[in-house]
Parts: sequence; structure tokens; C-alpha cells
Amino acid sequence: MRALALIDGEHYAPVVRDALASLPYDVVAALRVGGEEKLRGGEDYGVPLVDDLDAVEADVVVDLSDEPVLGPQARLLWAARALALGLAYVGADFRFDPPPLEPVPVPSLAVIGLGKRVGKTAVSGHVARRLARERRVVVVAMGRGGPAQPELVEAPPTLDDLLALARAGRHAASDHLEAAALAGVPAVGCRRAGGGLAGAPFTSNVRAGLGLAAALEPEVLVFDGSGAALPPVAADARILVANGEHDPLAGLNAYRVLVADLVVDTGGADRAAIRSIADVPVVTARLTLRPAEPLRGRRTAVFTTGAAPTDGLDADVVHVSRNLARREALRAELERVDADVYLVELKAAAVDVVAEAALARGAEVVLAANDVVCEELDERLSELLTTRSRR
Repeated sequence: MRALALIDGEHYAPVVRDALASLPYDVVAALRVGGEEKLRGGEDYGVPLVDDLDAVEADVVVDLSDEPVLGPQARLLWAARALALGLAYVGADFRFDPPPLEPVPVPSLAVIGLGKRVGKTAVSGHVARRLARERRVVVVAMGRGGPAQPELVEAPPTLDDLLALARAGRHAASDHLEAAALAGVPAVGCRRAGGGLAGAPFTSNVRAGLGLAAALEPEVLVFDGSGAALPPVAADARILVANGEHDPLAGLNAYRVLVADLVVDTGGADRAAIRSIADVPVVTARLTLRPAEPLRGRRTAVFTTGAAPTDGLDADVVHVSRNLARREALRAELERVDADVYLVELKAAAVDVVAEAALARGAEVVLAANDVVCEELDERLSELLTTRSRR
């Protein structure tokens, strides 16, 4: 394997040269990342020096640097850069490999996030609805509660359908169900377990889900990631959703920025940090709750997982809960709720807890979508679909 080595000026050149010669790789170049204490001028490392990771053809980046030149965060940033170029990143006691990606046979977009509860599925649904105005679109959603075998949902599921799933022991608020119910496009549900620092799932059935979706002969596939885990596919373009809850420089989050073609800021994202990582466009989006049917001024209790605003609802809002993802707190809270309508995001415990409680009291359940308001995102979608992946 061809290797590019990261070296520093805190090591004497003869030490570095001998270390490079001992590596089990064909070292084609070295990149000095800082430090000057041991530099005398005219150092000979036995290989040429370069200024960038992509200056030579290589398969792996070998980190021969150390503190104080590269601390943990700086090393992870170099690792992110290497992974984004498709290169493994290896050190004395660590190794990062680029996440394996399945080829996609049709035009595709992947929506990924810096973490959970950033509005990623809302952006996926928005993108799918917009593109479906002119193209045949299928969503492939990956979640921690997805089905054991990829599942195609072609028609929007009704509340009775969702209740039947929950009563059968299924997760009735999986992202593919939300996409089918509220984005109004066919959706394939997949599952994943675990997630690496660069977002690779430990296991998933997305490959089989891709085959199921491609058999529908869509014109565009929209892949919906799961938390900070990325769909393991070589999408033509990626949209990264970020907010103020997640640091772009933490861990290997920089990798997610580097492989993104557009960042959607749903509130308070650290744009300076994003700019320090990559020259990627950032647009601002606002999330608004959209009931699937009119509320007509009725006494309404609203249940969400986050800070979805309730202003503008055609309802007498008597209660707002952000506890959909906290079941014990949600159950205790429901005991105090008195409303005619329960407006519920299709997330977490929406069906098995909130809908069941509402129906037991004779109240009506209305599902709510998180609509994305961002004209700049809409303007960029066609451009994104013509951008072939750099990865």
C-alpha cells in the first residue's frame, strides 16, 4: 500500500527517516504538520515533502506526529480529512478506515446529521416532497427501530395502521413511516445498529433496502440517515443538517462536514467552526409544525421531541410537551392533559403512548409534520442533483 506520512519538526530527521523506512508501506511522501524544535534546515527524510493530503496518490495516511504538535482534536481533524479523501488513517495505536459505501444506480441525495434531533428527517421529507413535484421519488430511511427486513410503504399509513403496528410490537414511528405518511412518497424502511465515529453503522440492511427501492425505477432516491450515522451509500450529493447542540469539531464530525455539499442550519449551528473545516455553503432553515388536517380552533395538546414552534397553529393550544422521547416523563405528563385534539409528531412514543392515551379518552389524534422553510434550499436542490459525488 502507498502511504503518505504525517511528520513534525519535534522529531529529529534521522529518527523520522528510520521510522519511515521501517513502515510496512510504500511511503511515497511526507507532510510536515508543524513543530520546529528539531529542525536545522535541509532535513532529508528519504521521501519528498508535500503540502496537501491529495498531492500524491496514496492509500493510507500514517501519523508519525505527536503531542504537542498534534493533540487529540487536531489528529481527528486530520483523520477526517483523510477519510473524506477515501484514505485510511493509521497511528501507533489506532486506525480509521473510510466507511464502506454501496454504489447507487440512480440519481441520489443523502440527508445526514451531526447528531440526533437536528431536524434531519424533516429536511429529508421536505427534499422528497419538493423533488416529487417533477420526478418519481423514493425515500430510503435508516433507523434504530427499523424493520428486520426492508419494508416498502407505498401508500400513506393511517393512524389505525400505525396503531396496529405498535400493538404488534413494532416501532410505529420509524422514519420511513413518517416519510410515507407526511411526505407522501413511497418509502423503504431499513434498520441499523451502532455507529462509528465517522458514521458507519455497525450493521444495517440498507444494501437490501437500496435494491428494493431501485426496483421501483425511481428517478431520484433520497436517503435519510439516522442520528449521526450516515447511510452507507455513495450518494451523488449529501445535505448535512446541523444545529447549536452539536460541535462540528467534536470527534469525527468534521468528516460529516467535509463530505457534505450543503449544510442546513436549523438553529444555532457553529458556522465559524464549519467554515474552518470546509468551504461548504450553509443555509438557514426554520421548522414549523404542520397538522395533517385542520384543527379548527379546538383545544389542542401538542407533543414534539424538540423545540418545534406552535405559533401559527389554528388551535387553542392548551398544552405543549417536548417529552416524546422520554417515555416515563411523558406518561406522567399525560395524566394531567385535558384536550380535544392531540397533535403529535410521528416520533418516538407518538403512537404507542400518546395516541393510545388520547383514544382511550375519546380525543382525536392528528399527526404533525415538521415543515422546513428555506427558499435557498429549494433553489439548490436541482444543482445538488447534478453534482456527482466527490467520494
